Amino acid sequence: MVVTNDVTLPEISELTVQEVNLPTSILMAASPYIGKQCECVNNEFMLCRYESNDPRTCVDLGKKVTSCTLSLFQNIKKNCLEEFIQYANCIDKSSGDFCLSKCRNTQGIFDCCMQEKLEMERPDFGYFCRTRVHSSPTASPPAEPCPCKPKYPDKTPSLPDAAPRPPARYGGRAYWFME
Repeated sequence: MVVTNDVTLPEISELTVQEVNLPTSILMAASPYIGKQCECVNNEFMLCRYESNDPRTCVDLGKKVTSCTLSLFQNIKKNCLEEFIQYANCIDKSSGDFCLSKCRNTQGIFDCCMQEKLEMERPDFGYFCRTRVHSSPTASPPAEPCPCKPKYPDKTPSLPDAAPRPPARYGGRAYWFME
């Protein structure tokens, strides 16, 4: 990406945050709980990215999303580590494509532990597909164009609707559909 001198980039120290450096099976095992626990913060982050069109303004919200995920994993580690490891190992080793259907027994044990010790209920099927309205506590950012992404004019206009359109020389395209 080409950046001019007019663009102020954040320092490396502002961008440095502890990462969630975990394998796929562990992230898949905890994903419903991550989605439910961090839903509000993640929606706020995505709204910021969509409205501002400038990723620099949303760095702090991105840090909050990462810290929410880390805190959930720390709570799981303190309270339900054995059950979680069994479930993640089942996801990892039961199939080549991380299929969850073969691990319903270990999932049930992990879900019971999460319910009893952390009082977190697993989201029901279709929870993340439902439409919800997010009420943002922050005001929408001003509509300033990001200097990182230049604006280009629209594509070349097409033919006007009144332009003459002669019939096709060799018949229509879908002549084989006719019987």
